[in-house]
Amino acid sequence: MADSLALLSLLVGLELILGVDNILVISIIAGKLPEERRNRARLLGLGIALLARIIVLFLLLTLSNLTNNVIFHFSVRDIILLAGGLFLLWKAVTEIHHTIEFKTDGQQTTAAVHKGFLIVITQIVLLDIVFSIDSVITAIGLTHKIWIIITSVIVSFLAILAFAKPVGEFIVQRPTLKILALSFLITIGITIFMEGFHKHVPKAYIYLPMGFALFVEILQLRYEHNRKKKTGITTATE
Repeated sequence: MADSLALLSLLVGLELILGVDNILVISIIAGKLPEERRNRARLLGLGIALLARIIVLFLLLTLSNLTNNVIFHFSVRDIILLAGGLFLLWKAVTEIHHTIEFKTDGQQTTAAVHKGFLIVITQIVLLDIVFSIDSVITAIGLTHKIWIIITSVIVSFLAILAFAKPVGEFIVQRPTLKILALSFLITIGITIFMEGFHKHVPKAYIYLPMGFALFVEILQLRYEHNRKKKTGITTATE
């Protein structure tokens, strides 16, 4: 039992680390919706994504050809990663362009808002599946105990659910931080695409520069906050 709990802790930690990418994606995608619909989209999208991730788990356990070559030297897993990486690149570049050019959707009809809501949920689910492929395969490599894997997936899902809203709102309200997050998604998209070509990129090469860039951006935000505060005090005293 102690070994099972230790393994469960390991898998939960793995899911949480990989969940950082997921939180960024969900934050950016849901941020396109009106504020009153964002939280509902997160809840519904992640709920469907959770079911989809469990289905992927059972498919990988029952269908070994998902990791065997089907087209040239590419397996189903590789094709999913290639397509997911390209989509993430396209999505991140498009969002950066819209952000820096101040492009908005303007006044939308009810039908257009509803359509956008469904598109956001679909994108959250599909990208969650892409992000889950490697973590599920790793989990299966560590253990075949279904209850351990499913428990780790559910725990990580709850953590993502808890942090998706505050992180998302924080990013949406700060354009420079949003552009930085989108730049991270470009890096993640390239990494996922390379994984599809069997080119493994150590995660430390990705997360360490990301962490440093985020630290610098936080210092910049703090500087702007203090500058505005000091300017306000100076103006009031005059």
